[in-house]
Amino acid sequence: MSESFNSKSILVTGGTGSFGKRFVKYVLDNFNPERLIIFSRDEFKQFEMQQNFQHSSIRFFLGDVRDEERLQRAMKGVDFVVHAAAMKQVEASEYNPTECIKTNIVGAQNIINAALNNNVQKVVALSTDKAASPLNLYGASKLVSDKLFVAANNVVGKNQTQFSIVRYGNVIGSRGSVIPFFKRLVNDGKKILPVTHEDMTRFCISLDEGVQFVAKSFDRMVGGEIFVPKLPSIKIIDLAKIMSESNDVEIVGIRPGEKIHEIMIPLDESRLTIEYDDFYLIKPSIDIFSLKGDYSSNHMNESGALLKDDFEYSSGTNLTFLNEDEIIKILNNKKLYE
Repeated sequence: MSESFNSKSILVTGGTGSFGKRFVKYVLDNFNPERLIIFSRDEFKQFEMQQNFQHSSIRFFLGDVRDEERLQRAMKGVDFVVHAAAMKQVEASEYNPTECIKTNIVGAQNIINAALNNNVQKVVALSTDKAASPLNLYGASKLVSDKLFVAANNVVGKNQTQFSIVRYGNVIGSRGSVIPFFKRLVNDGKKILPVTHEDMTRFCISLDEGVQFVAKSFDRMVGGEIFVPKLPSIKIIDLAKIMSESNDVEIVGIRPGEKIHEIMIPLDESRLTIEYDDFYLIKPSIDIFSLKGDYSSNHMNESGALLKDDFEYSSGTNLTFLNEDEIIKILNNKKLYE
C-alpha cells in the first residue's frame, strides 16, 4: 500500500479526465482523505462526475491551471497535489502551439507558485514518454514542464514542499488513445483499420497501473526525480490486425509531430538513471541544494543501482512486447472501457 492519504487534503488537476477519475476512485476505495479536490475547467464533466462520486470528502473546484489566482485559492490547506491537467493531443498542439504552451508550461509554473505559497507538502506531476527527446510541441512543452518541476525544489526556501515527476507511456483505453479509436471505427463498420507506419511501437500502461504507480511515488519521492515504470511495448500494427474484422490494415502515413518509436529514457540520461526492480529513477541533472542522498534507496526500503552510460529505454528496442494472447486479454477486459 502506498503512503496513507488518510486525513490528508489532496488536489487533482485535470480531475475529471480518465486518470483523475480513476485516481479519485483508488483513493476513496483505499483511504479516508479529509478532502479530495477535483480541479478542472469543464463544468459539465464535473456534473457528470458528481453523479458517480458522492463522498463527504469530495470537493469540485472549477478552474483552469492557466489561472494562477484560482489555483492559489484551490490549494489552501492542501497537503498533496497530483498535476494531471495538460493539453495532450499531439496534432492539436502542433496547430495550436500558443494554447499548448499556456496550459502545459505556464500552467506548470502556476502549479509550482501556488504549491509554494500554500506550503503544500508534495507535488507529483504527470509527464509523458513524448517529453524524452521530443519531436513534437506536446513533448517539448512537457519537457519544459518537467524541468520547471525539478528546478522548483531549489526555490522552496524554508518550506517543506517537494516536487517530483512520473513519466509513462500511452494509457490503454484512456480518452484519445488508440484502442478506443480503433474500437469506434470497428463499431462504425470499418473493416480495415488505419496505421500510420508499419513499424510503429508504443509503451503501454493501464489506468490502474498508472494510478498505483503515481500513488507509490508519493512514498518514494524526495524531490527532483523522474519516476519511469518498466512497461511492455506494443506493435500498433499487431493491435490493429487483431481488432480489425479483416485482419488487415491501411498504412496512412506519419501524422505531424508523430514518432515511430517512443523513448522514455534517452541515451544522454542513462548516466543519471538508477534501475530498481520494477521502475527506473532519473536523477536531476542539476544539484538540488535542499536535498542530500544519492537516490539509490527510498522510504519503501527499495534500492537500485546506476545504469551503464549506453542504456536507452525505447519502445522499439524494449525487452518486453505484448503478444497476441496478451493483447486479446487486454481487449476483453471490460474494466478498460469504464
